[in-house]
Amino acid sequence: MKEEILRHLCKSLGKDAAHSSVHDWRVALSLALRDRMVDHWFRSTRETYETRAKRVYYLSMEFLIGRLVEDMAANLGLVEEARAALTELGQDYDAVVLNEPDAALGNGGLGRLAACFMDLLASLGIPAYGYGIRYEHGLFKQDFVDGRQVETAETWLTQRNPWEFERPEVQFRIGFGGHVDHHDGKAYWHPWETVLATAYDTPVVGWQGKWGNTLRLWSARPASKFDLESFNRGDYLAAGRSEALARTISRVLYPDDTTEAGKELRLKQEYFFTAASIMDLLRRFLSDHDDIRELPQYVAIQLNDTHPAIAGPELVRLMSDEHNLPMDEAIELARRCLGYTNHTLLPEALERWHVGLLGRVLPRHLEIIRAIDEDQQARHPGSPRILEHDHVHMGELAFIMAHKVNGVSALHTELVKSTVFSDLHRIHPTRIVNQTNGITPRRWLHTCNAPLSNLITREIGDGWVADLEKLKALNQRTGDREFLDAFSAAKRQNKTELADWIAQTCGIAVDPDAMFDVQIKRIHEYKRQLMNILETVALWNEMRDAPDAEWTPRVKIFGGKAAPGYHVAKQIIHLINDVARVINNDPVTGDLLKVVFPANYNVTMAERLIPAADLSEQISTAGKEASGTGNMKFALNGALTIGTLDGANVEIREHVGSENFFLFGLTAREVVERRHVHGYARAAIEASPRLSRVLGQIADGQFSPEDSSRYHGLVGGLYDHDYFLVTCDFDSYFDTQRRADQVYRNGSNWAAMALRNTASMGWFSSDRTIRGYARDIWQVDAVDRAGLEMTA
Repeated sequence: MKEEILRHLCKSLGKDAAHSSVHDWRVALSLALRDRMVDHWFRSTRETYETRAKRVYYLSMEFLIGRLVEDMAANLGLVEEARAALTELGQDYDAVVLNEPDAALGNGGLGRLAACFMDLLASLGIPAYGYGIRYEHGLFKQDFVDGRQVETAETWLTQRNPWEFERPEVQFRIGFGGHVDHHDGKAYWHPWETVLATAYDTPVVGWQGKWGNTLRLWSARPASKFDLESFNRGDYLAAGRSEALARTISRVLYPDDTTEAGKELRLKQEYFFTAASIMDLLRRFLSDHDDIRELPQYVAIQLNDTHPAIAGPELVRLMSDEHNLPMDEAIELARRCLGYTNHTLLPEALERWHVGLLGRVLPRHLEIIRAIDEDQQARHPGSPRILEHDHVHMGELAFIMAHKVNGVSALHTELVKSTVFSDLHRIHPTRIVNQTNGITPRRWLHTCNAPLSNLITREIGDGWVADLEKLKALNQRTGDREFLDAFSAAKRQNKTELADWIAQTCGIAVDPDAMFDVQIKRIHEYKRQLMNILETVALWNEMRDAPDAEWTPRVKIFGGKAAPGYHVAKQIIHLINDVARVINNDPVTGDLLKVVFPANYNVTMAERLIPAADLSEQISTAGKEASGTGNMKFALNGALTIGTLDGANVEIREHVGSENFFLFGLTAREVVERRHVHGYARAAIEASPRLSRVLGQIADGQFSPEDSSRYHGLVGGLYDHDYFLVTCDFDSYFDTQRRADQVYRNGSNWAAMALRNTASMGWFSSDRTIRGYARDIWQVDAVDRAGLEMTA
């Protein structure tokens, strides 16, 4: 390993050891690890072709992969070898690992799930490609200026990405706009602008390096050459127009779509990567098969949410327009290939495109969508329409074009059946299935939490890393005081390291013996960071009223970004930071209460926060969170959950035991019923002196003296249309938090409860999730039988 690192330092980077930076050492190590991955990768590809195995193609707008150095070293079993090699070379392995920037390819749970799935598909030996966009900047970098979120470009690709292989020979022309001609019974689409989709491949090697799959990301390139004639006559903008269009498409994840231009760009992004992916998988299939009608036997395409829903019409277009299949046969063949994962019950998150916009950007696809809609109506009269009120409903399109539709937790799946797709479920009663999300224990315990991982391995061996159900053996230690002390010591080590990082990063001194209470999620009203900060103010009030009472010291930690155009979410961020400024400088409460909100939350930050958390905030309005995976990561790392009966919280509570979960709030059914009560929010506020006091302080400008009216709209919204029932659940939430305080003060009892959480999380491994997809949706088998066992 040492020789390989030095070879890459010299031959690949042109550096000598004496003059190399931490960046240089990190790239050299990455390339040395990549060399070890490539043989597994090639062997896996050859074996897939030799066995003519069915492949899974996972289409996702996001892949939140985080840092890869340590992840790949762990999967290859090379962490200690790499550490020793760098030590002999006079380098700090941990500093080298931390030098790697997070790939800015995702925002939250959607992208992290996709990354976990790629890891698990490789670990289970299932041939697969992940497809997405190689964003030049990706999601924005978040900074705080006077407490407000400010977005700047994320610059992860300004440095060389050592993990990827550019494939300039793999290019597809992607068209937009233009017109469609019909003659001789065929349709001919003539786009008026085109870009090239160029492939970049990252090998994804699973646990113990036994199988390798590919994450293929598409970058947009101009289809036409630089217009020198326009440049020479001084029309510089026209000369670079083609290049500007291409770079714009693969530049930023989730451009602000509050404008018409933003909407058009987002639609182009979605079609760009989806079309390139469909063309690529068809090219691969046809290189080894003659009859396109055999496609469903060898290809399973999974749509991760509605972003790639245009895959159905695109596949139909290629089979019908280019391979001359009848439209009805093309629709049915496409359906047999496609699966759709629904991640949300929020109407605004089930994408809709105005007919005018979609017809302008993708005129042939609009025709095909009309044909799909009419085909559905002919087969099932009265079925919900894909095209309605001048909009194309992408959720309905994805459902109708998929042979299986899955929810991502038991509760969510039932709500999918009874709410957003109730009419389609009635028509297709076997199409919706459940696949509760999971997480990879390799990343989310073994690698990110060395103190706890090492303790578990010493106690029960290392078999749990490949089979998380083996953690059940830890239940035998919940009455063992010596083991509980060691378990608590591991947690405290993580908390001490986090406290040091908070001091360096945020300039806030926090006590590692305080309860670390963590909520890290995308900032959204339904996730209710607002309720969390209101409860924080209420607790602060009571601490100030009785500073000598028996309080449990707390550190409230927030992390997450708000979409650039989401005004209310940005206000919530501003409020959290304003409250933090006041509370953290209050001499009365001192170290009893601190509020910390580090900027620019990402996977690397999560890997710091989750192992150190005592309390996991999973407080979304019941019926709104599809699943969540952060809740699983926290529980696996020994944090207790305070939460509602929402998403996978329901199943987590069942597995860890109700006595080891802090439950509060209305159920999903009660939420619906409460919304029918006139004036429910105002009544809840007036019935709660504690909440009324907090809202009065915020409205009066106590936390924003420089602008006393800053939060009038936020507070007024709670009184008048509190759709997410922050006010109705507030008192229950506050009281449950105080119950958590009492338990935390009894250290051994808290440790036993936390250990039961860790011991009970085996079912939430994404190993189990992928087995379910493979069996129930994709109908695929592992090719590499040496991978993790495919048996349930």
